[in-house]
Amino acid sequence: MSDSEESVQTMPIHAKRQRVSLIRHNEDSGDDTDDVSSTVSTLQDDSLCDTPSSIASRSKAKKKTKPKPKFKCSNWVKEDHKKPLFGVLFNTFAEDPLLFITVGHNRVSVYECLSDGKIKLLQAYADPCPDENYYCGAWTFDDESGQSLIAAAGLRGIIRIISPVTQTCVKHFVGHGAAVNELKVHPNDHNMLLSVSRDNTMRLWNIKMSYCVVIFGGVDGHRDEVLSADFNIDGRKLISCGMDHSLRMWRVDTDVIQQAIRDSYTYNAIKEKAPFPTYGENFPDFSTRDIHRNYVDCVRWLGDFVLSKSCENCIILWKAGSLEERSWRVKEGRVSVLHRFDYRDCDIWYMRFSLDAQQKMMALGNQVGRVFVWDIDVEDPVLAKCSVLTHNKCYSAVRQTCFSPDGETLLAVCDDGTIWRWDKL
Repeated sequence: MSDSEESVQTMPIHAKRQRVSLIRHNEDSGDDTDDVSSTVSTLQDDSLCDTPSSIASRSKAKKKTKPKPKFKCSNWVKEDHKKPLFGVLFNTFAEDPLLFITVGHNRVSVYECLSDGKIKLLQAYADPCPDENYYCGAWTFDDESGQSLIAAAGLRGIIRIISPVTQTCVKHFVGHGAAVNELKVHPNDHNMLLSVSRDNTMRLWNIKMSYCVVIFGGVDGHRDEVLSADFNIDGRKLISCGMDHSLRMWRVDTDVIQQAIRDSYTYNAIKEKAPFPTYGENFPDFSTRDIHRNYVDCVRWLGDFVLSKSCENCIILWKAGSLEERSWRVKEGRVSVLHRFDYRDCDIWYMRFSLDAQQKMMALGNQVGRVFVWDIDVEDPVLAKCSVLTHNKCYSAVRQTCFSPDGETLLAVCDDGTIWRWDKL
């Protein structure tokens, strides 16, 4: 690491409210008639989003139908840098007020969703390096003060921990040899932060003690850029995907990893006169390349099942092993595909879908500004209904979507720097 790099990393990130401006658009403020008519979700034909896997499934879908989810565009704003926004995320640790962040360019912005449908800018942080480009963010909190913290990372591979209360960067972590594509907080330990990188690895950090606890990668790890990862609901499993077309499942509940996590809270590097002994996990428990034939850029757990997306205009619901097996067999690689959620105009990579907290709805934007919303709270995925949300002023690629904790609000961020708010009817 060069001296110049070191000096950039130690510079604090200050709030720059006075330099940040937004182009605000309230859809209830008396815009032209065409705009109003286009804010209500446009429902397309079922053939696009309902893909029965068999004739029997198709007949079953006809017998029992469920209304499609309906949303209305309440507001949209545009950040003044007009660069792509790659991420949006609600704060699920403190639901009142309803806060969210956006990441893009060299900026992390904090907003509040107001009850009247408006979006209010609270704070914005600009990285000291103008060449930084943030790709991802995550919310967590300080267990001593209870105050929220924001983690953000991107092109330069530096993970910033920002305090919205003090409006400064309180910590930063350097370890990855390339860009960071996604950040995830462990569901049971908010101090454990997972970073997914272009250097073909993932790292598990203890952000409270400032240690890198585990590195996932190596011998049987990903062979190309890792694009996305997700913990299952109890944090025992981890699934990752990337440019090598593969999906890999890792155990986080092994004795050696759990011991490394415990040691990270008690280890004293000064007393030991040695850095923390980071554990290297080189062998996933399960790996497959049979699901997708292109970059796999987003993956999420759905109970014991997996939802994964590639640049093939579909999200695939699948399970490791056979449907009857309760757990996968190590190295076997057998998979069972349950359903394909099809859509249109989304064959570019780094377009990420989202699930609501109850895992009842799924949302994904495409490259022409449309947002697909599926109601997946059904016994059979064939019965899942899809709504397509459109607005005549939204025509840029929707990079990510995010549901509020109660599932009543859906946010989408685009390549033109716009943030779109859709509220459930």
